[in-house]
Amino acid sequence: MKQLDCRNMACPAPVISVRNALGGDAGLVVLLDNGAPRENVARFARNRGYTVIERRDGETWELTITPSGKSTGAPAEVSRPRSLLITSDRLGDGPEELGRLLMKNMIHTLLETEHLPTRMLFLNSGVRLTTEGSDVIEALNKLAGMGVEIYSCGLCLDFFGCKDRLKAGGTTNMLTTVETLLGDELVIKL
Repeated sequence: MKQLDCRNMACPAPVISVRNALGGDAGLVVLLDNGAPRENVARFARNRGYTVIERRDGETWELTITPSGKSTGAPAEVSRPRSLLITSDRLGDGPEELGRLLMKNMIHTLLETEHLPTRMLFLNSGVRLTTEGSDVIEALNKLAGMGVEIYSCGLCLDFFGCKDRLKAGGTTNMLTTVETLLGDELVIKL
């Protein structure tokens, strides 16, 4: 059985590593830190139909992940089109530094997902993510290369004085944004 050491990895790296290592009929033994890494990997594997046996060895958790005979594919395809509406340069209402880190991790994690959004619409301070100096420009441009449409509100770019510093995607207007949101089957606001 293959072994994977995911100790001391920051979220979401352990889950992504496990996802990439799973496959076939062989199982996988994963070494993890206690807490969120162990919980996230176990939940990920169980949600995909694997059997997970957890064993603690001091500060390290050993998860043995084996096929259970159930489907081990990814969750069912979500119908298209679907959009992410990003209205801030941070995620959540907690501390600003944590919110910025969460948003950065969320956008980078999109690169690892099987089901991408059709488009990402950036409004209000969310447009800062698409402009020069943003930590996620490279990730957004990779997503664009994978077929995700990236649009920033032109009025918002003007308001923040950064229209000439747009580095990912193109600009849009409120009419197009509203029509897109009302026409999509799924809109997720971050």
